[in-house]
Amino acid sequence: MVFVICVVIGIITALVGALMGLGGGIVLIPSLLGLHQFSEAFAWATPQAVVGISLVAMVFTALSSSIAYVKTKRIDYKVGLWLISGSIPGSILGSWLNQFMDTEPFLLYFGLVMIGVSGLFFVKRKVTATRVKPQNNRVRTFDIDGTTYHYQFSLWIAILLSLSVGVLSGLFGIGGGSIMVPAMILIFGIPAHVATATSMFMILFVSLIGAGTHIVLGHLEWMYALFFIPGAWIGGKLGAMINHRLSGKALEWILRIVLIIIGIRMIFQGLS
Repeated sequence: MVFVICVVIGIITALVGALMGLGGGIVLIPSLLGLHQFSEAFAWATPQAVVGISLVAMVFTALSSSIAYVKTKRIDYKVGLWLISGSIPGSILGSWLNQFMDTEPFLLYFGLVMIGVSGLFFVKRKVTATRVKPQNNRVRTFDIDGTTYHYQFSLWIAILLSLSVGVLSGLFGIGGGSIMVPAMILIFGIPAHVATATSMFMILFVSLIGAGTHIVLGHLEWMYALFFIPGAWIGGKLGAMINHRLSGKALEWILRIVLIIIGIRMIFQGLS
C-alpha cells in the first residue's frame, strides 16, 4: 500500500512540477509530511528524509521533462547554464542547513515562502517587447510557435538570484523552480513556456547536487526513495506534454493557485 501511495504521489507531483517548471517538491513535501502526522506507515518521513527523497525524485522528473522540452525546442540553454552557476553552490549550502530544521518551523517557513512567491505573480509587470532588436549579448532572442521574443538577461542579477534559489532548493527541497520561474517571467520578461522549460533543465543539475549532498549527510531513506522514481519519470513526461498545449497566461494562473493553496496549508500545519 505504501508503494502504491508513493507512486501516485510521485506521478502527481512530477506532473505539476514539470508543467510549471517547479520540480514537484511543493507537492511531494507537504504530502509526505502530512502522511507523517497521520500514519505510522510514514513515520520515516522526517523533514530531512523527505527533502532528500524530493530531490532524488526531481532528478528523474527533470530528466524526463527536459527530454520532452528538448524535442519542442523551448529550453534557453545559455540562460539555464548561467542560473546553474549560482544554484549549485547555494544548493549545497541549503542541503547542509536543512539538518538543523525541525518539523514545525520547517512547515511554517516553507508555507511563507510559497505565499511570498505567489504574490509575485500579482505584481503588474511591463509587457515583454517582441519586436525590439537585440543590441548586445545580454539580449536573448527566442522563437515560440512563430512568435519572436526578445528579453534582456542580467548576468550578475541572475547569479545572485540563482544563489539564493539554490539555498532554498537544498533547504526546502523545492528544486528552485518555484522561485526561479516567477523571477524569469517577472524580472527578465522571459516567456512562460521558455521559463518553465529552462527551469526544468536547471533543476536537473541542481537536484543532482542537492540529492548528492543529502546522501552524503545520510538523510536519504533509499527504500522509499526508489518508490517515487517510476512516478517521477511518468509525471515528468505528462507535465511537459500538457505544458505544450497551454497558453502562457494559463500557466501563470495555475502557478498562482497552486502556490497559494500549498502555502496556506503548510502555514496552518506549522502553527498547529
